Amino acid sequence: MCTLEKRGNLFILTLIGDTKKDQEHRLSPQLISSIRSALAEVKSQAVNGSALVTLAQGRFFSNGFDLRHAQAVGVKSGSVDAAMAELLRMVDLFKGVVADLLSLPMPTIAAVTGHAAAAGLILAMSHDYVMMTSSRGVMYMSELDIGMTLPDYFTALIRAKVGSAGARRELVLLAAKVGAATAVEMGIVDSAHGSAEEVVDAAMRMAEELGKKKWSGEAYAGIRKALYPEVCGLLGLKDATVLPSKL
Repeated sequence: MCTLEKRGNLFILTLIGDTKKDQEHRLSPQLISSIRSALAEVKSQAVNGSALVTLAQGRFFSNGFDLRHAQAVGVKSGSVDAAMAELLRMVDLFKGVVADLLSLPMPTIAAVTGHAAAAGLILAMSHDYVMMTSSRGVMYMSELDIGMTLPDYFTALIRAKVGSAGARRELVLLAAKVGAATAVEMGIVDSAHGSAEEVVDAAMRMAEELGKKKWSGEAYAGIRKALYPEVCGLLGLKDATVLPSKL
């Protein structure tokens, strides 16, 4: 599922998998629950100067929702409606992950060392910074190719994070498989690096540098939520007034 490591004030959340199938890190109810539990632990231990890096083992950062799980639910019940209901349940459960990341009281960095598709791309984009390897992996909103629409909070996050209308059109209306260099140009990715190891090293360095700022986590989270009012409204996140700690 996932592991959480703490190095000083730096938290490292790693998506793991025991089998090749598991290493697609598809967002099943179980993986979503595991991520949320880890993020709750991060939040409970946060101090001013904390930072989070999220990464994944293997060729995938995340390959989106676990459609095979939804199909299995449908087969077991003998109902296509049951499969669709399970998919919609995962869409609703995943809202919690996005909300947790957008309200986490610290800077967050996604180290994308493999493919990030559909909800897996939304997972990466829910972080403040995204770094990606140019040696493998693509960003890919696959919904159009598989005949699905986008959940409203996906669309709101894409509007908030991808500034160019042309880039948004390429991402969601062309279902383009976007490599690292193009993702940087589109504003989806902050920096591209030659190998997976270089991505992780760069993410760790950035997290350490941001941690040295010793910013108020409460203020950081409040400012972040204010930047993205549409998606935060859809996620039910409330703005809070943060008074200066030093007058």
